[in-house]
Amino acid sequence: MEKASTAFSASIFTAIFLLVSTLYTQGVEGSIIGVNYGTVANNLPPPEQVARFLSESTIISSVRLFDTNADILRAFAHTGIAVTVTATNDQIPNLTRIEFAQEWLKFNVRPYIPATNIVRIFVGNEVISTANKLLIASLVPAMETLHTALVGASLDRRIKISTPHSLGILSDSSPPSTGKFRQGYDTHVLKPLLRFLRDTNSPFMINPYPFFGSSPETLDYALFRPSSAGVLDENTRLSYTNMLDAQLDSVFSAMKLLGFSDVEIVISETGWPSLGDSSQAGVDAESAAEYNRNLMQHVTSGAGTPLMPNRTFETYIFALFNEDLKPGPTCERNFGLFRPDMTPVYDIGILRSTVAAASKFHHAAYFSVLTIGLLIISNHG
Repeated sequence: MEKASTAFSASIFTAIFLLVSTLYTQGVEGSIIGVNYGTVANNLPPPEQVARFLSESTIISSVRLFDTNADILRAFAHTGIAVTVTATNDQIPNLTRIEFAQEWLKFNVRPYIPATNIVRIFVGNEVISTANKLLIASLVPAMETLHTALVGASLDRRIKISTPHSLGILSDSSPPSTGKFRQGYDTHVLKPLLRFLRDTNSPFMINPYPFFGSSPETLDYALFRPSSAGVLDENTRLSYTNMLDAQLDSVFSAMKLLGFSDVEIVISETGWPSLGDSSQAGVDAESAAEYNRNLMQHVTSGAGTPLMPNRTFETYIFALFNEDLKPGPTCERNFGLFRPDMTPVYDIGILRSTVAAASKFHHAAYFSVLTIGLLIISNHG
């Protein structure tokens, strides 16, 4: 009887330990969640106010800029926030010359470090999707030359170089196992680009947007909803419960086909608009909050994707603010997490006050369950 009692107490204690451990470790991991800080607007707050807001009031640890705005770079000094800057598309042909690359670093990067934590340089944005032959042909040489300039300045270990791509670089993406880069670009551009990324230990940047791939019929699938029936890849017999995983695995399959499955993938842009045109499905604040909240939970969970299991993804949400001067349909001006007055368009748990409240709940739950468990063991004894 004593052995049975001891075994029962041990099993109860183990169950309680596992439960409280789960409660204690739950929450949003902010270390790999960043935002895209766009400035195509005429009503945004001053950069100093934005930098202070992000560092003091949110769990955001990284920002991506679409240029090298001096005011913004100075504003992020001493915040500790990791900053990615961008050499714009029009600068790419000139960056193939070492003299220009050195001057570019001299004026756009070196004056701000180490006070501002610049960790990455993007050479252009979605360059292949422009179909501009000069830009595309110059892309990899520009990246290589800029890296040479970083080496010369002893900054190559501190700052990495990459370039973001849209899903338009794929010729095949469904099912995910058949993912393939567009013919011509695969061997002449993307293969040498991936070789450069591998050699410099830099990630492959991709901009997946389930929003643009969704329809009323696939909305649950795009929003990570449990009610989604999912999609089966007949080739691998792997089941996909959300569209983001399918998009990422399509890119992974294309990289694997070229022999670069070991290069890390980073999500440089993804998001969901809170307002759009009447013809678009699921364009409201509730859907935007649902997508971004589920996105954060998924990419930080360690679950990975069917073809890339047991891993997390560094992810940059688009965008920090609604940008009222962006061209195109209504949705393009309404991807922001925050309004220009820095009030949230919706809540996804990135404000420190929200995180603190969740933390208090988990601490209370931890001690409540632990107390009840110890009473059970004590009473049983």
